[in-house]
Amino acid sequence: MYNENSEITVPGTSPPQRPWIPLARPNRSRPACIFTVMCYNVLCDKYATRQMYGYCPSWALAWEYRKKAILDEIRHYSADIICLQEVETDQFYNFFKPELKNDGYEGIFSPKSRAKTMSENDRKYVDGCAIFFRSNKFTLIKEHLVEFNQLAMANAEGSDNMLNRVMPKDNIGLAAVLKVKENAWEGLSPEQAAISQPILVCTAHIHWDPEFCDVKLIQTMMLSNELKTILDEVCHSFKPGQKYDSNNVQLLLCGDFNSLPDSGVIEFLSTGRVSMDHQDFKELGYKSCLQKISNCDTANEFTHSFKLASAYSEDTMPYTNFTFDFKGIIDYIFYSKQGLVPLGLLGPLSSDWLRENKVVGCPHPRIPSDHFPLLVEVELVFMNSPQTPNGFINRR
Repeated sequence: MYNENSEITVPGTSPPQRPWIPLARPNRSRPACIFTVMCYNVLCDKYATRQMYGYCPSWALAWEYRKKAILDEIRHYSADIICLQEVETDQFYNFFKPELKNDGYEGIFSPKSRAKTMSENDRKYVDGCAIFFRSNKFTLIKEHLVEFNQLAMANAEGSDNMLNRVMPKDNIGLAAVLKVKENAWEGLSPEQAAISQPILVCTAHIHWDPEFCDVKLIQTMMLSNELKTILDEVCHSFKPGQKYDSNNVQLLLCGDFNSLPDSGVIEFLSTGRVSMDHQDFKELGYKSCLQKISNCDTANEFTHSFKLASAYSEDTMPYTNFTFDFKGIIDYIFYSKQGLVPLGLLGPLSSDWLRENKVVGCPHPRIPSDHFPLLVEVELVFMNSPQTPNGFINRR
């Protein structure tokens, strides 16, 4: 068994550095803030069992071993904003938060909803979502917890499926409204610096079971509806003279959506719409309750008003989750297309290395989670003109 003091000789070689893929050059003709965002499901200890990951030696599954490698991975990429999923409550407070505080980060966390009903001792092992941000670049204005079981209950409208399928799943989303500090902007005049331009960062962990694709899609719709409410609130809370159109608050949505690129979840997020008759709803008759939590401007469609794009495509990264019996893209970083420009991203782990080392799945002695971290560098464009980026004039 591995312990902190024992020296283990890890077989094989470390994977080569993942390539950096440049996408665009910063536009130096306007003020901007350039920063990096990481999304990483760290695989919490409770789920890292021999039954699930029998191909990984037990010493390499042990949290004491994996936590060092996870922290090394996070430190190696040293992103300005870090969105984590599957962080155990105890590990957040006793490991991630103090360790990352030493590196200049502040962090927020919430466990899954079941923690509320548990004894203090059991609560330690409940996993949840965390957001860390560099305190020299960002200030936390407000944090928001999105509890899908509460929203399902509030919007059930008497639907048995909403109460029996959606409500029992206690997944969450965690959002942070961050203000960009003055020194993090490049090319900003003092007058411009006086204008606040927040960003909304959200991380979510959507339900895992493929049998519940309806639940995944509904959780995602509830999340986008809550984010819209948060944005509207942000825009109304500015000082007079600083009122912002919600188009000017950019959204970064990161998470383990447990959904493949061809799913209803990803169609809804990336196109802004999904048919009310989409097969992922399984003809379970959710229409009336979903009309409360989603725009229905178009006949027979649920829509949202964010204009989002996924930073990663299938061409860039063939899988974000790599286990013995499943390999696919289920982790994503979405960004507002009108005010955020991706400049580059971290490419895939070497498939040659995986093959040569006969890696049938992760975790592995050299790879501490069954998910690979995603990392994107973005340029946040400063917008203080009365003209909004999508061509509509701001209503004064």
